[in-house]
Amino acid sequence: MSSRWPWLAVALAAATSACNVGTDETTVAPPPPADEWDQKLDARVVDYGAALRIAALRLTGELPTLGEMSSVTGAADPKAAYAAQIHTYMSGPKFARQMFHWWQDTMKMGDAPELDTAPAFAAQLTVENRPITDLFTATTGTCPTLDATTGTFTAHDCANGTTASGVLTNPGAMKLFFSNFGFRRVRWVQEVFICSAFPAEVSTVGQDVHGATPYTGLFPFDSVATLPAGAIDFQNKDSQLCANCHSNINHIAPLLGHFDENGQYQPAISVPSPAGGLAQMKDYLKAGEPTGWRHDKPAADIPALGHAIAADPAATSCVISRAWNWAMGKSDIVDGGNRVPSDTIATVMQSFTASNYKLKDALYQIFTSDDFVRF
Repeated sequence: MSSRWPWLAVALAAATSACNVGTDETTVAPPPPADEWDQKLDARVVDYGAALRIAALRLTGELPTLGEMSSVTGAADPKAAYAAQIHTYMSGPKFARQMFHWWQDTMKMGDAPELDTAPAFAAQLTVENRPITDLFTATTGTCPTLDATTGTFTAHDCANGTTASGVLTNPGAMKLFFSNFGFRRVRWVQEVFICSAFPAEVSTVGQDVHGATPYTGLFPFDSVATLPAGAIDFQNKDSQLCANCHSNINHIAPLLGHFDENGQYQPAISVPSPAGGLAQMKDYLKAGEPTGWRHDKPAADIPALGHAIAADPAATSCVISRAWNWAMGKSDIVDGGNRVPSDTIATVMQSFTASNYKLKDALYQIFTSDDFVRF
């Protein structure tokens, strides 16, 4: 055939070659489309002068001096000069003042002498580079004072009727967040130190309890109190299930409920019930149900609660997320919804964990990170 119709042989060979295109397993696939946000991030440039202005305001409350600016921007090695200046800022008395105000805002404690000891203690842990987990476990010196001029902390015990467990026994915090059943205190702990609202634990599979919606808590549904034993029916099924949030809340609140309206610890639960009188254990949990931080983390008393929180990865990642947002000028994680992706702070978290949770070191790492100095 090829001798009589040579043009046909050529055409068949070309067609066969065309059909074989792309069948070779070694053919390289086209690259995925470029991500617009990755391109924007890659387009940032380092500006140590701009970074220094922001860092100075955060760490000292003041703009950098002309001398500080020129020592960085005019240095032969601006990166090293910038890092040295950040270290200087974090070594001065103004840093202690800034940490105190940051913790005031973080803890939502306002600005009154009786409320100052909790943020002062958190600031002291930060400035002295002590493990930030002491915030929940320290037993002495948890109500310090700060001399804002010298940046000096003076340790004091809280002396409100119980052995201290960091800020969990702080009289100012317990007084400020006094409420029916002590639920505001539990919300304060959850939102400030875990960086999320309730429900605290959510099952991946809802449980049908013959209610309007599935039960998604991890504690047994019937672990919370109901009528007539308790004052409130926390097992109510008529609308959104109360137990989805209260399965956690009710296991914590009795522990913090021993502080009265003045933040003084009492042997009996000393917060009011909306049904009248003071709350009782039977108003929170069914008979025999133990208190606990999470469904698999029992806590029989406040010291046990403090150690459970200190060991919770959510608490340590929360403080780094808050520090990151503060440095970057973002709003509150819970109120503003500005959550920080775990990949973003992974390097800082690794160092933070390895250093036994020293927040001052983590702050230095954040303020000298590529993300902070690039614009």
